[in-house]
Amino acid sequence: MKSAIVIGAGIVGMATARALAEKGYAVKVFERNEKCVGASIRNFGMVWPIGQPKGTLYERAMRARAIWRQSCTEGNIWHNEVGSLLNVYEEDELRVIEEFAELNKDYREVAILTPEQTVAKSAATNPKGLKASLWSPTEIIVDPREAIWKLPAYLGNKYGIEFHFNKAVTRIEHPKVHTGKEVHEADLIFVCSGADFETLYPETFTASGITKCKLQMLRTVPQDDNWQIGPALCGGLTLTHYGAFAECKSLAALNERVERTMPDYVKWGIHVMISQNGLSEITIGDSHEYGLVHDPFDRDDINQLIMHYLHKFSNVQDLEIAQTWNGTYAKLKGKTEFVATPESGVTIINGLSGAGMTLSFGLAEEVVNATV
Repeated sequence: MKSAIVIGAGIVGMATARALAEKGYAVKVFERNEKCVGASIRNFGMVWPIGQPKGTLYERAMRARAIWRQSCTEGNIWHNEVGSLLNVYEEDELRVIEEFAELNKDYREVAILTPEQTVAKSAATNPKGLKASLWSPTEIIVDPREAIWKLPAYLGNKYGIEFHFNKAVTRIEHPKVHTGKEVHEADLIFVCSGADFETLYPETFTASGITKCKLQMLRTVPQDDNWQIGPALCGGLTLTHYGAFAECKSLAALNERVERTMPDYVKWGIHVMISQNGLSEITIGDSHEYGLVHDPFDRDDINQLIMHYLHKFSNVQDLEIAQTWNGTYAKLKGKTEFVATPESGVTIINGLSGAGMTLSFGLAEEVVNATV
């Protein structure tokens, strides 16, 4: 049996391990920590096809969605197929979602809902000034902490994938992988190390122009009596963030208005979304700061901007904040992923630019199919 080693037990690494196992490879995964603690657990837990543009990325997201459904069902991992609502309160936002719905009427299952229909779908919607919403049924929510920490056991049981935690890979010389004094060998090696990309093949990463994005997020206490928001919710700022909406000519006017009237939101890359996990907690975010080195501390003014905009499109029952944090992911400007072969038999998969939960399972299948 052919063998493979995957470095990194975040979502990209586990998706790659799964894709290799599906091809009949004996797979070992090495992770430097005792469990994944990086970007893969520091996010909304949203599988978010609505944000991906037509073509390869949307199809990749939908394939990933199908794998998430299967994995969560078989692995007894909480997930909720709630869909999403993008609530709009300004005329320029309304024009964008109407144009988007028209352009996608034969491609995606989306619909423009009236204010009354929107409130009926989500009790967390703020009805004041609401003009309409964009409804999509494709979005799935997982709790990233539970999902990422349970997936190794599921993948181990189903495919026989071996996970080696607290094993930092220090050097690769194909077919050898060094973890301190130990040496392991495999036919194929995949480096899926996320934002910790300086450790292995630093010259490759330096030449790529890849950088890092820091985001800030918050989480509420559990809602009383298991009160539910229903679909994942976001506001008009989200239209400026996701590539799916770039096809809309009306987006230019919205971007101009946001840049002119909301400079702090543009400066910190803020758009606001919320999702609810199986514990009835609500995750809120986020901001985007780019650079190779970031201040390790959260900025309260960024969190305040996030919370201020949250009130524009939602009425959450209990906004008592239980946790705040920041995360860092790899980003290659203008690209949706970074895939490279620094030496024969070694493939790097990185730089999913904040869409790891949405795209990793699909991307990993594509890369593995092209490699083996």
